[in-house]
Amino acid sequence: MGIATSRKDARAEVRQLIAAERRELADLLDGLRAEQWESPSLCGGWRVREVAAHMSMGFRLSLPATLGQLAKARGNLNRMTDRVARRDAAAHSGSELAAFLREGAYHPWTPPVGGFPAALGHDVVHGLDITVALGLDRRVPEDRLRVLLDGVRPSGLRFFGVDLSGVRLCAEDLDWSYGSGSAVYGTGQDLLMLAFGRRLPSGRLRGETSGRFTL
Repeated sequence: MGIATSRKDARAEVRQLIAAERRELADLLDGLRAEQWESPSLCGGWRVREVAAHMSMGFRLSLPATLGQLAKARGNLNRMTDRVARRDAAAHSGSELAAFLREGAYHPWTPPVGGFPAALGHDVVHGLDITVALGLDRRVPEDRLRVLLDGVRPSGLRFFGVDLSGVRLCAEDLDWSYGSGSAVYGTGQDLLMLAFGRRLPSGRLRGETSGRFTL
């Protein structure tokens, strides 16, 4: 009984973090200029507009609609999400895309694997895809980063195609590190992006092997 209650409380806490992240990102999106919406993000091939559209896809599309789009993409999930993001980015204004995120703050959507922590990671990292690319100095609150950094595992790295062989990630602003080998230093949120398969603009990382993770 105690373990079940603890797990329920942990899920509820993560859902509160998700809701806060979505509301804050919606506010940030509402403040973007027209040209910023058209700027490239760190999510390959997508502008800020496509990233914002993708972030709310999971709670805007019903399961039948999602399966229909997946069938159109011949079962290729990446092709499906790209097609839907481009379609919805063209169909909706920036204010509408921000509103979708805000209105879905407490939606229970989660990715196919990973539960609510994975949903939090989805929101945080895609938010960073936008803010880092635009040069906006948004700091993700530490409690959200802790959940995600503490959840970094070899299986997740493989899923995102991340090779950390011979590398130790060392956060400069948090008591956190991962891996073994040559140290790569950066903020916790920048290192989180590496764990999710992103490359960062130059100047954000330090260390002899940091070039492996730089654009």
